[in-house]
This record gives sequence, structure tokens and C-alpha cells, in this order.
Amino acid sequence: MLVQLSIRDIVLIEKLDIEFARGLSVLTGETGAGKSILLDALSLALGGRGDASLVRHGSAQGQVTAVFDVPLDHPARRLIADNAIEDEGDILLRRVQNADGRSRVFVNDRPASVALMRDIGRALVEIHGQHDERALVDADAHRDVLDQFGGHGADVVSVRKAFGGWRQAEQELARHRARVEAAAREADYLRASVEELRKLDPREGEETDLAGVRAQMMKAEKIASDIGEAQEVFSGNQSPVPVLASLLRRLERKAQEVPGMLDDVVKSLDEALMSLDAAQTGIDAAMRASEYDPRVLEQTEERLFALRAAARKHNVAVDALPVLRDRMTADLADLDAGEERLGGLEKAALETRAAYDAAARRLSALRRDAAEALAGAVMAELPALKLERAAFLVEIASEPDDRREEGIDQVEFWVRTNPGSRPGPMAKIASGGELSRFLLALKVALADRGSAPTLVFDEIDTGVGGAVADAIGARLARLAERVQVLSVTHAPQVAARAATHFLISKSGADRVSTGVAQLPRPARQEEIARMLAGATITDEARAAAGRLLAETE
Repeated sequence: MLVQLSIRDIVLIEKLDIEFARGLSVLTGETGAGKSILLDALSLALGGRGDASLVRHGSAQGQVTAVFDVPLDHPARRLIADNAIEDEGDILLRRVQNADGRSRVFVNDRPASVALMRDIGRALVEIHGQHDERALVDADAHRDVLDQFGGHGADVVSVRKAFGGWRQAEQELARHRARVEAAAREADYLRASVEELRKLDPREGEETDLAGVRAQMMKAEKIASDIGEAQEVFSGNQSPVPVLASLLRRLERKAQEVPGMLDDVVKSLDEALMSLDAAQTGIDAAMRASEYDPRVLEQTEERLFALRAAARKHNVAVDALPVLRDRMTADLADLDAGEERLGGLEKAALETRAAYDAAARRLSALRRDAAEALAGAVMAELPALKLERAAFLVEIASEPDDRREEGIDQVEFWVRTNPGSRPGPMAKIASGGELSRFLLALKVALADRGSAPTLVFDEIDTGVGGAVADAIGARLARLAERVQVLSVTHAPQVAARAATHFLISKSGADRVSTGVAQLPRPARQEEIARMLAGATITDEARAAAGRLLAETE
């Protein structure tokens, strides 16, 4: 509920701090005292339109702060948490309006947007008046109001879940159908490509291996002739090895005749022959290593070039060919098995749609039962509100093929103000005073179901008196047993039923200022007497005021 409203430099209000209590609070005062200014200030703190004209003349800025005490699970707190604003204790909405037209918004003393403040404000306060276009007047909200009255929360959730399941099934069906249709258009290309890649049988890393083998073979080809020449020198007719071997044998025989003279020569020649033998062995090994089959090189190059040609054709890397083959194979499998799976998805879509239709029909039936009950509850309130010749109707238009998350129903509150006249939307048919009373009857019928924790009624008793005003006061008091109710009123019968009575007045000669005072019991009787008698308060008026208070206490 609203626990405090602080206003600084707004129109005629210089400084004002009001603390509100539970139950019914009324605000009274003479015409022009500033009651509408108070509601304009509250509206500003709830995210209403800001305007430089709201700033008190001579001030650089005006400010309004509204403090609310609501449960921890209230939707307003979820809005605050969703916007990463700390939420501990009371909810504080503060609006600063500058004289240059600029406006600043604070939620729990954190800068915020006007849109967020407006959303939070709607969750906390409903303002109803003769010219109010929000709350129950908004046809878009009538379906939710009816569901709240009927207690359809679980059924609404079921319909939303069923709608989500159906939409998901439809989307999956559409995606698969698109894939199958696309695959069908490319069927010939897919089959040819899959067959080609199957024959090619690419393997990951194969290009690197083939390129390495090819490079090695090409290098061997270049050095093979040089190795052959070296082998010819050692193994051919011109080889020095036999000559040196023969020379070594002769010198070994001669060395025996001249001991010590040829020993070094013999040793060196022997070592040279051993080195030449080792060199020849290495050359033979190198020759064997350099040998390759030209057919193997040709096959290697053919394979490598085939892989690279396929990669260019499909615009992928060679190493990606195996993945492409597998994907194309899968696409082809989807095409081949598509009709069967498509049938399964179509069946699932039909089943989920049938589940939604059943849930939506069930909710629609509940709504029609609730509509009859709500219309009856509102109609029961109308005679006492001097609308005994009027009728309240809950119009439901159901379109089974127009499937939506909220169901298949469009709901709107209609009224007929006189017998024989044509009914129509409440906001268009009812006059200002009638609309206020219809709204009051609705709120009484709804009680605390779907209501904001604070309801504000702005002069809904205008143009009525006597028994009707008393009926309005009684219904406001009944509402106040469940939610906080603030009422700006000119009816003494309404004022007498209040738990808290505020008097709004103006003071000052050169610089007029609006003030608000909470009235004790004697002052309440005097104010109600003024409301009964007018400018001159008589003893009879005071006595009548006392009787009104006594009857409601």
C-alpha cells in the first residue's frame, strides 16, 4: 500500500508530507483547494507525463516521492529485480521535474527510466475517475480481469504451455519440411556428389601424406644420376680400386725386402682402400634408396590431383572432403527418409494442436461461466448506485482458428444504460458519472482479485447524492477491507465512512499554498457539516454530520 507521499514545489504545493494508513482514506476540501493537484503529483510519481507547468512558480524544480509497503512476492518487486535495482524494504519512487521541462526518475534511489516507473506504478496503484482511460476501461485488460475473477490461473498456464508446445511442433515441422524440400531440389546433385566422394574415399590428412611422398620422389629423381655416376666410378672399368689393390700387393712383397722403408706407404694404401670400400658401400645404399617406381609417382600424383580437384569443385579444403561426404550422405538420408519423418512431425503438430484446442475450449467454457457470474455480481451492485435500469454484459467472441497464447477468446465489458438501447463497449456508452459507478461496481465484484494494492477514486460520486452517495461510500468501505482505498470526494456520505479523513485547503495571501491536514473526530464532524450545508454551517448540519459518523462507526 501507499504509506507516504512527499511533495515539494508542485503547482500550489510548497511542502507536503502525508502518511497514509490501511483502509479507506478520503480527501475533501472546497472546490479549487488543490485536490486534483495532489492526484497530479501522485500520478507524476507513478510515471505519468511530466510537464514544466507542474513546477511551482519561482522554483527551479519540483519533486514527488511515493513510498510503498508491499509483500516480497509482489509483481512490482519482480520488475525492480529484473532491472538490477536493489530492493530491500519499502519501494521508493521519486520524480524530479525541472522548470525547463526535463525530468529525472529514481526507483529506490537508483536512476531509472520513466517506462520502468510507469510499469511499477501500474502494479502498485490504480486511479479511477470520470475521465480515466486506464485500468478497467482498457478493453485489452478485460480478459485478464475475467480470468482473475474466475480463478483461471492454472488453466491459463495450461493453455500457454499447450500453445508453446504446438508452436514448437509447428516450427520443427516447418524447418524439416524446408530441409526436405531443399534436399529434393538438389537430389541429383547430391546423389552424384555422394557417389563421387564415395569412390574417391578421401581421408583426413591424406593430402599432406601424398604431397610428402611426391616431394621425396621428385627429389630422388634429381640426385639419382649423380649417384649413378659415382657408382660407375667405383664399379666400372675405370675404377681405381683394382689398380690400388694390385699396387698394394706388390709393395707388400717389396716391403719384405727393405724392412721399414715401405711400411707407412703400405699402411696408407690399405686405409685408402678401406675408405674407398666404405664409400662404395654407401653409394650402393644411396643408389638403392634413390630408386623409385615411376608408376608409383604417377599414381601418387593422380590421387593428389584428384583430391585437390574435388576440393576446388566443392569449394572446401581437401581435409574437409570427408566431412562434406558425411554431411551430403546425411542430407541424402534425410531426403530418402524425409517423407517418413515428415509424417511423424505432421502427426506431432496435429496432436499438439489438438491438445491446445482442448485446453483452449476448456478455458473458454470456464470464461463463459465466469462471465455470467461476473455480470451477475456487477448487476447486483447497480441498483444501489442508481443504475437499476442499466445492464452490464461480458461479451466473449471466440475464434477457434485464431490460436493465441492467451486462448481463443476476445473479452470486452459492455453496458446498456437504458432498456431498449443498444449495448456497446463500456468506455463508449457510459457517461462520465455512469462510468465511474460501473467501475466501482466492477471493483467491488472483483474485490481483491487482480487489484493493485492501492485504489484511487477521483470524485466518482460527482452528480449523485443521498442514497446513491451512501451506496458508493458503503462499497468503497467494503473494498477497503481488502485493499487500500483513497477517494477524493464531495459526498458527506462517503467521507463519513472513512477510516482516515484528510482536509485539503489553501492558505496565504501573496503566495497561495495548498496544505493537507488529517482531521480528528470533532474536526471531521465539522468538515462533513460543511459538505452538507455549504458556506454557512448550521447546528442542523452538525447534527446530521454527527448522525452520519455515528452510523458508520
